[in-house]
Amino acid sequence: MKVVFNEDFYSVYTMDPAAEEGRIEAVVEVIGPHVTFVTAQNASDADIEAVHTSSQIDYVKRHGLHAIATLAAGGAIQAATIGLTEPCFGLIRPPGHHASANSSWGFCYYNNMAVALEYLKREGSIKSAYVLDIDLHYGDGTVNILGKKDYVKIHNLGTENRNAYLREVQDEMENCTADIIGISAGFDNHQYDWGGVLATEDYNEIGRLVRQASKRNNGGCFAILEGGYNHQVLGHNVLALIQGMSQE
Repeated sequence: MKVVFNEDFYSVYTMDPAAEEGRIEAVVEVIGPHVTFVTAQNASDADIEAVHTSSQIDYVKRHGLHAIATLAAGGAIQAATIGLTEPCFGLIRPPGHHASANSSWGFCYYNNMAVALEYLKREGSIKSAYVLDIDLHYGDGTVNILGKKDYVKIHNLGTENRNAYLREVQDEMENCTADIIGISAGFDNHQYDWGGVLATEDYNEIGRLVRQASKRNNGGCFAILEGGYNHQVLGHNVLALIQGMSQE
């Protein structure tokens, strides 16, 4: 499976858990032998401006984060584009699902998922999209940007019961009809991370269910990294999701 990545994501661009030293290295060490890396490229100014206001872009630039945030958004576009024809994972940071058009918080600056889906829509590559947000935290930025657009359905998982969580994913995927399914792949709901709910094998099952739904719809699927802060388990969780999405 292809994984969109750039060594610039190793950089510690600010002082927060998403930017912590060793976080991305821990993922690459585990998934490296199993994937094909594709070099992430920066999103264009037009791609960012299609989603974010000039004041938000100026805010990110003032804090010296525009370059890395634009690279993450570009990586999301590439993952989504590849995902049209084969499953793909975007190993990117900063994360994005707490970034709204004119504001951001929670370690996010530009909304990678929104930038990617709006790009596909402008290009005429999709007519419909579905966002499955499996992060521990509600993806308010994605909802704020895409929630009123009639081509996108967004579902945030919120239950704290493992079995109920997986049933909810299954129900959603059984009823999903979209040209592409994008996973906002936060891994902070793992049993050894902040949320304490899911086991590593559950990410494999989530990936399998998403892949199954995309095939039923004759569509595509992709995932992009959001949260996940325990370096000891993060890489294994990412690999589990990738392997689930890779199942035929």
